[in-house]
Amino acid sequence: MQFQAEPGWRLMHLGRLLGHAARIFDERVLSLMTHDALVPLALSNLAARGQVGAAHIHITRHLAVQGSRLTDLASSAGMSKQAMGDLVTQCEAWGLVTRQTDAYDKRAKKVLFTSDGLLWLGAFERAVAQAETEFRAAVGNDVATVVALGLEAYGGGSK
Repeated sequence: MQFQAEPGWRLMHLGRLLGHAARIFDERVLSLMTHDALVPLALSNLAARGQVGAAHIHITRHLAVQGSRLTDLASSAGMSKQAMGDLVTQCEAWGLVTRQTDAYDKRAKKVLFTSDGLLWLGAFERAVAQAETEFRAAVGNDVATVVALGLEAYGGGSK
């Protein structure tokens, strides 16, 4: 049986539009972070050279301020423990995070923001707020509110 439908649906379905919008949003957030005067210069330079990408935002987005175990961090980000471990190792080399023994389980490690990582987190907060403001300006406040409410209802707002 041959499939006869127009291929346009593959380019314009909701999942593809959401994915494209998320990439644009994350790219804008990274761009804003690159130019944030409070971001340590080494991190700003890494971001400006494209070394920091959307995957690294998963750590920034999901790591609890008080720290997280690697398994919890990976689960929250929807990634495998191994993939998150690789990201944490890279971010640790850049001085964003550190690993310390978990106070409640000496066998486990906890991932924590460093002081530079907390500056990066602050830049992330400012950049997200700016990108949301830009989104509202681009589509209008009413549309932005409906989109935010729809995405929260659809995604549950859990992550």
